[in-house]
Amino acid sequence: MKRAWRAFRSIVRWTASGIHFAVVGTFLIVLAIFVDPRRNDWPQRLFFRNILRIVGARLEVRRAPGFDPARTCIFICNHVNLFDPFVVYGAIPQFVRGFELASHFRVPVYGWMMGRFGNIPVPDVPSREGLAIMTARAKAALDSGTSLVAFAEGSRTRSGHVQPFKKGIFNLAQQFGLPIVPVSLVGSYEFFQTGNWLLYPGKITVYLHDIIETSNISRTEIDALRRRVHEIVAGPVEESLKHWKKH
Repeated sequence: MKRAWRAFRSIVRWTASGIHFAVVGTFLIVLAIFVDPRRNDWPQRLFFRNILRIVGARLEVRRAPGFDPARTCIFICNHVNLFDPFVVYGAIPQFVRGFELASHFRVPVYGWMMGRFGNIPVPDVPSREGLAIMTARAKAALDSGTSLVAFAEGSRTRSGHVQPFKKGIFNLAQQFGLPIVPVSLVGSYEFFQTGNWLLYPGKITVYLHDIIETSNISRTEIDALRRRVHEIVAGPVEESLKHWKKH
């Protein structure tokens, strides 16, 4: 009986969020034709937060003392499910855009929207030319004051644990000398697991950790930086999973 109720509740929430996404998403796409997305950040942010409310996620944000919302940064976080962009965008108190596979930009309508909204294409198959284009676009965005978000695992976790981080985004951070902000998405796995369509309404806590400077980091220190950021991001996630599995 309990599972039947969860299934019914999930169907209702998926349906409601889908309708909301279709209606408001269409409005934002049309609006973006006439207005630079940077000038209408608040309706986008409201839209993302409403999606979370509809599917039953309560968003909590915890900022470390060393986090500076005024600085342009590269935010590096764990990747759990398809709601992660909504969670991150709703939690970071500044204009941000993200990296997305280049093949997604070829999807009708959606791809145009990703490009128009300023997301950065990542080559599906790494090549010198593709990486050069990605680097140039990322630098242009950062130089304009747009912070970037990267899901450094490269794919969604299937176990809830934070997978190893890929090196590429750390190379970029070191190359540009821009600060990194580790971000932990806690409660996302308990809320919705990739590979299962059931939703379990609850709280998702976003930890915006202290800024890590990269301006004095050499290329030989990139691996150590990657391990350090992974440890920071994974800490609250693993602690939450430990308590969740006990119950």
